[in-house]
Amino acid sequence: MRIAMISEHANPLAVLGGVDAGGQNLHVAELSKALAADGHDVTVYTRQNAPDQDRFVTTPQGYRVVHVPAGPPRSVPRDEQLPHMAAFTEFVDDHWRTEKPDVVHSHFWMSGLVAAVAAKRHGVPMTHTYHALGTVKRRYQGKVDTSPPSRIATERLVGRNADRIIAMCADEVTELSMMGLSKKRIEIVPSGVDCARFVPDGPRPAKKLEHRLVSVGRLVPRKGFAELIAVLPSLPDTELVIAAGPARARMADDPEAKRLRELAKRLGVAGRVRLAGQVPRNRMPELLRSADVVACVPWYEPFGIVPLEAMACGVPVLASSVGGLTDTVVDGVTGVLVPPRRRASLAAALKSLLGDPIKRTFMGAAGRDRVESRYPWSVIAAQTARIYESCLETAQLAGSRG
Repeated sequence: MRIAMISEHANPLAVLGGVDAGGQNLHVAELSKALAADGHDVTVYTRQNAPDQDRFVTTPQGYRVVHVPAGPPRSVPRDEQLPHMAAFTEFVDDHWRTEKPDVVHSHFWMSGLVAAVAAKRHGVPMTHTYHALGTVKRRYQGKVDTSPPSRIATERLVGRNADRIIAMCADEVTELSMMGLSKKRIEIVPSGVDCARFVPDGPRPAKKLEHRLVSVGRLVPRKGFAELIAVLPSLPDTELVIAAGPARARMADDPEAKRLRELAKRLGVAGRVRLAGQVPRNRMPELLRSADVVACVPWYEPFGIVPLEAMACGVPVLASSVGGLTDTVVDGVTGVLVPPRRRASLAAALKSLLGDPIKRTFMGAAGRDRVESRYPWSVIAAQTARIYESCLETAQLAGSRG
């Protein structure tokens, strides 16, 4: 199949760790790579965000990236990109006049808007993955939500125009149903993990104390790093490594990093908290392997790839019982789920895990078994391709009847 991916702000070539560069970038990159490995022709359309970016890039993994000139060729916060989607749509529309795909898969709501218009113009079946929902963001962020006012209405519009919606977890299906979207067109396909890169055996940096917690994500308040620092006084002989944010050389100017440092200093644990900044992807497996527990405690999380990577490394996961984390982490088997933002529960769960090395060993082994059977990217790509094929079959049947 000739597959068009639209991912307006999440460039699959981006370095992960920035405010707008995280799980969606990785998902699009790995899914495109796995589909290309299966023989599909994959092109990813993403907004040009630097003046020196080549318009067309063929990756070593076999898929192509098109940097779309839509808005200024510089970094623009994703919540400010909506005004540039008309230009993005016109570029895609023009490009498809000579390179029409068999199916389009859009990622995030603004990409869905582009895909809905272009797909209708060219008669291309459309599949959509939200990655995050405006209703959920507004519920948890309230007045500090920077999404455009039209986001939720546009998400409904995108969902009604998509031939299939790919939800990443069961919780998302519930949210989509509450938005009035039919479950008949929704299928669950989670994100995946590179089981060859993230493995239990291999180098790991030495710990400075008896126990180490590792937490990874974008350096924003909702990821819950402050909650981990807050419980550290009750966990003696335990260090916390936070892999998030910009490169370490620029961490001094990051406002969230400053807030976390001040909290650690105020609680008397500054010497046990290390803000590692942006950790290169090739170094992430060894960092995860060095942990006794990988902690993922966001206030909310549409899916969460880090728990899968930790489980692939044979490390137990302590996670908030929110969103996709309730699908990936099996409570009491591959890790422990705790209510979000409940520091007493978080501290008690960490004490129990850190104090029981046998339990951690069994949970780590169970986690590795789970990701090997359910979450390799090859499996995720095959499931996704079947949905594309179903869309094509439905479209061809409708065409023959018309």
